[in-house]
Amino acid sequence: MTQIDNRSSERPAPPISDGPRLRFAPSPTGFMHIGVFRTALFSWLYARHTGGKFILRIEDTDTTRSVEGALENLLEGLEWLGMDVDEGPVIGGPYGPYFQLQRKALYLHYADQLLKSGHAYRCYCTRERLDRVRQDQQAQKLPPRYDRHCRYLSAEERAANDAAGLPFTVRFAMPLDGETAVPDPLHGDMVFKNSDLDDMIILKSNGLPPYHLAHLVDDHLMGITHVLRGEDWIPSAPLHVQIYKALGWEPPLLYHVPNVLEKSKKKLSKRRGAPSWSDYAQQGYLPEAVFNFLALLGWSYDDKTEIFTKEELIKAFSLDRVGVASGIYDPEKLLWMNGLYIRKLSLDELTQRTLPYLERPEAEGGLPDSVQRPLDVEYTKRVLTLEQERLKTLGEAAERVSFFFLKDLTYETSLLIQKGMDAPRTHEALVQARDLLNSLSAWQHDAMEQPVRDLAAQMGLKAGQMLGSLRAAVSGSPATPPLFAMMEVLGREVCMQRITEAIARLAP
Repeated sequence: MTQIDNRSSERPAPPISDGPRLRFAPSPTGFMHIGVFRTALFSWLYARHTGGKFILRIEDTDTTRSVEGALENLLEGLEWLGMDVDEGPVIGGPYGPYFQLQRKALYLHYADQLLKSGHAYRCYCTRERLDRVRQDQQAQKLPPRYDRHCRYLSAEERAANDAAGLPFTVRFAMPLDGETAVPDPLHGDMVFKNSDLDDMIILKSNGLPPYHLAHLVDDHLMGITHVLRGEDWIPSAPLHVQIYKALGWEPPLLYHVPNVLEKSKKKLSKRRGAPSWSDYAQQGYLPEAVFNFLALLGWSYDDKTEIFTKEELIKAFSLDRVGVASGIYDPEKLLWMNGLYIRKLSLDELTQRTLPYLERPEAEGGLPDSVQRPLDVEYTKRVLTLEQERLKTLGEAAERVSFFFLKDLTYETSLLIQKGMDAPRTHEALVQARDLLNSLSAWQHDAMEQPVRDLAAQMGLKAGQMLGSLRAAVSGSPATPPLFAMMEVLGREVCMQRITEAIARLAP
């Protein structure tokens, strides 16, 4: 990681000619669900639409809750979705470091500035005292907030506490009267009574800042012009506006974008099983389909257009089309959209992108371990030609096509016997079909279908009865691609062997 540059307590803001500067500033306290990436995507799209910059900053000051591997997972997720970064912890940039722990000196500098200007104060209250205050407020049905005890300590009392070495936090001294207006292009000006607001902690006892101070200092010093964040942050927005004012800085444009909700209208949450990008990747969703799907969670171009390439989204995206109504995460719609994207792939691309899912271990959803790897690419391509229209994820391909690769099939003999048939009649139908098929000079679907249908009619069978028994015999499954196209791909030798084995199963 880059070391902190202590040569200056403040860096100049980037030149205006850089255009809009937007950031994604996650905390590595867990593996983020896909809704978090949605909000980052809005920032990325606007930066790309305007020719601006997209900055990644890691808010890692909550050291007690940091999760090993969370940062790597985040970076891989951005790469998987195709969201490139202009400045950040890997690529670097002129306004780093891009890890907050390496910027501690900056936060201490501005916390001290707020203390000296009287806009903040040291709070020596113990956890026990704060708990008692909270309990008393609950008993009186009062809103929970700090009672400002330390705000009114005398200079002598503060000096005594400092001389005794008492631990302290730093709280921002919110104005006690009047109102704070929070401009927001999505919601309009939101006005808050200052008397309803709390004196929040801006520096913890360990010398590290919570979000309220750290993000604000970083946004200013990194020249962030637009902040897109979830509407959960609206209650904290007046505090942030007041801190900007106390430091004499102009706030960036604040956009509180709508949350992503489950279909039950509850907020999308990892605790309730919200998927991550890696869940999608493992299941075989295409990143371009997920990208398209996420862009529509709270943003729309019109009331009918839903399918966009990345380039089309960049061209069309604007912040005035972001709504205030929450986006609804609909997994069925994503599945439909992913199937649509799969059908748009060229056969070569479909094959190359599906092979890793087919070749992974059986325990991870791949083909049975008895199937030799690597797979024959040309044969796999012929197989996938038959399945492309039915696939909704690449991950389901192995189950659908396994019978194309297996040497021996496993299925219940009853699967061979169709409705209105019995074992002897099915046995005779398969014997007749085998002999007919074996006599054909060309093993092509259009050369097989009509003769087999004619045979069924001669035997007094419905076409579906004959075809259903053949389907089960050659695939071991009742649901497959078109029968004769499937048999063409399997080849004469495999089909004859499997029909013969089916006949043996039914032998009296």
